[in-house]
Amino acid sequence: MKDINIILFDYFTILDAFGPVEVFQRLETHYRIKFYSENGGKIKTKPDLGIETVNMNEIEHYDILLIPGGQGTRELVNDGAFITKIREIAVKSENVLTVCTGSALLAKTGLLSGHRATTNKMAFQWVASQDGSVAWQRQARWVVDGKYYTSSGITAGIDMALGFVEDTISTESADKICSALEYVWNKNRDNDPFGI
Repeated sequence: MKDINIILFDYFTILDAFGPVEVFQRLETHYRIKFYSENGGKIKTKPDLGIETVNMNEIEHYDILLIPGGQGTRELVNDGAFITKIREIAVKSENVLTVCTGSALLAKTGLLSGHRATTNKMAFQWVASQDGSVAWQRQARWVVDGKYYTSSGITAGIDMALGFVEDTISTESADKICSALEYVWNKNRDNDPFGI
C-alpha cells in the first residue's frame, strides 16, 4: 500500500484535490490518503470545509505527492521556505502529481526544468513564467514525464488520476472507477478541450 501525500494550503481549489481523492479512495487496498500543510492544522477554504492537516515535516512515506492549485498558489510561489520544503518532498517521492496551478509551485522548485508539463490554460502564461526552461504543453490535458504527472485545470486532475491508475495498476481498474463515478474520462492526455 502506498501513501498519497496531499499538500494543502489556504484557498486551494477544492476539486483540484478532491477530484483525484475520489478516484484514489476507491482503491483503498492500494492507497492511503493523507493531508498535510506547511504548519499543520485547519486550512482555509471557500466555502469553509474545516479540513484538518498534519505538518508536512511529519510525512513518513514518500510514495506519491499530490499538489493542487488554486488562488493560494499566487502567494506561495514567492514563499522560499515553502518552495524549499516542497522540493525536498518531491525529490524523495516516487511520483509527483500536480493539478492546475499546482504545477507553478513544482516549477518554482526547479525540478520541472527540462521536463514537459502543463497547467490550467487560463493561467498558462503566469505558470509558465515561473520557469521558462520547462517545456510547457499548451494542448495537453495531462502530461507524464518521468515521475512527474502535471494536469490542466481543475477537472483535468480527475483525468490525470485515472491515467495514473491506468499506468500503475490497470486500465480495467481505471474503467471500473469511471463507471462507479458515472464519469466520462477524457482519455486522450494530449488533447485538452479547454486548450488554447
